Amino acid sequence: MAGHVNSLHEQVAQGLRDLIFAGDLSPGAFVDETRLCEQLAISRTPLREALKVLTAEGLIRHEPRRGCFVNEVTEQDLDEIFPVIALLEGRCAHEAALHAGDADILALEALHRQLQDSAAQGRIPDYYAANFAIHEAVIAIAGNKWLAQVIGDLRKILKLARLQQLNAPGRLAQSLAEHMAIFAALKARDAEGAEVAMRTHLTRQREALRQLARQHKSRIAPVSTEHDKLGVTT
Repeated sequence: MAGHVNSLHEQVAQGLRDLIFAGDLSPGAFVDETRLCEQLAISRTPLREALKVLTAEGLIRHEPRRGCFVNEVTEQDLDEIFPVIALLEGRCAHEAALHAGDADILALEALHRQLQDSAAQGRIPDYYAANFAIHEAVIAIAGNKWLAQVIGDLRKILKLARLQQLNAPGRLAQSLAEHMAIFAALKARDAEGAEVAMRTHLTRQREALRQLARQHKSRIAPVSTEHDKLGVTT
């Protein structure tokens, strides 16, 4: 019975993540437990257990006497998260360079061809998909479950922010060049070079997002003075 309960609340937690990432539960939105129980055809117990999971992940925040709300990611949050994820993914690239076999390099080469083709044809959604697959492959090759776990948690927060860094002028070409530098270091089994290249890649993503935020703020300045929040993909 306990196994069934755990399985159910994990399924509910994933269902809630899907609703959040799809925008059905938007940043700052109140989590209406009654409505969700009806929508998901579940009782309060698995829902509340699922909410605890998402609260621990940082996707949900609980306010005493008010309830649960979908978290909002601020510019300060991004300033704090990106240096951390750059360090972590940089370490993954370091370990991947040490552990990569010939089959791993061939698989990465195929993914980078997809990345190049998507960039050449301006297929941004396909570029994002290949980009994500490459990052996931590097993490898998590194084989460090603790790095993978922490990076996965931070990525959920970044996904919540709905970041589109490739919208920054010139960012697509820059991102591709950065990825090719990472791949060259991995192919050469240059652990230090791969780590530096990956950290540079993540750092420049943050710079591109900061540039977009400034542009967005300047566009709305005449009609609003509210602090901008970027409205997911790294």
